[in-house]
Amino acid sequence: MRIFDSHTHLNSAEFIQDVPRFLKQARDLDVVRMAIVGSNTQMNADALQLARTYPELVAIVGWHPEDSKNYTAATEKVLIDQLQQPEVVALGEIGLDYHWDTSPRDTQQKIFARQVAIAKDLNMPISVHNRDAFADTYRILKEADIRDTGGVMHSFNGDPEWLKRFLDLGMHISYSGVASFKNAREVHASVQQTPLDKLLVETDAPYLTPEPYRGKQNQPAYTRYVVEAIAKLRETTPAAIAAQTYQNAEEFFKIEEN
Repeated sequence: MRIFDSHTHLNSAEFIQDVPRFLKQARDLDVVRMAIVGSNTQMNADALQLARTYPELVAIVGWHPEDSKNYTAATEKVLIDQLQQPEVVALGEIGLDYHWDTSPRDTQQKIFARQVAIAKDLNMPISVHNRDAFADTYRILKEADIRDTGGVMHSFNGDPEWLKRFLDLGMHISYSGVASFKNAREVHASVQQTPLDKLLVETDAPYLTPEPYRGKQNQPAYTRYVVEAIAKLRETTPAAIAAQTYQNAEEFFKIEEN
């Protein structure tokens, strides 16, 4: 079995001093490829460096909504340069976060829309963060019409109605450890209704640790438990979910072309 963690943060402080150990632990649980996701200039640079160092890693770079208040013309110039590096497979994570509100909402919306426009100019898919901001996230994506370049709703936590709306925009849907939470019934229903060819899996490590390790620090290895949770919900085998999501990730990120 081969598993692709489509969204993780080995560039975070929890991992970056001991990356080989976490990669080995991931391989021990069949997690053999990962997309390392940035959120600002430094995190983007670290994602790039990891992808250059380890062949099983690729990089996603962009400005997280929490950091959008610090986005400037100068940082955009750096970002555009980073996006054109061969290790980069998508622009992200970008989007809206109305839970923490660390950046003003109008600023978040402006920087989100600006980065979507950059992705379209560069013909790159996007990785979208949405927390407590379904309506505005949907509106911005719909107005931009990203169907040709593609995108993924990272760590999707919406109900089947929102699932359908984002699928109608051409988005892929990625599930994290939330899919394993016993009381996440709306997410369970969405997992069951997501078309197989639009399905991705992730950890978002160090966040959103799946069962049976919920409450402890997450790590990329635990994508295995996300796969198992999804397989159970869909009444199939982990091997089938692993194979499908691995293929989907390769196609979505155009890895063979890179």
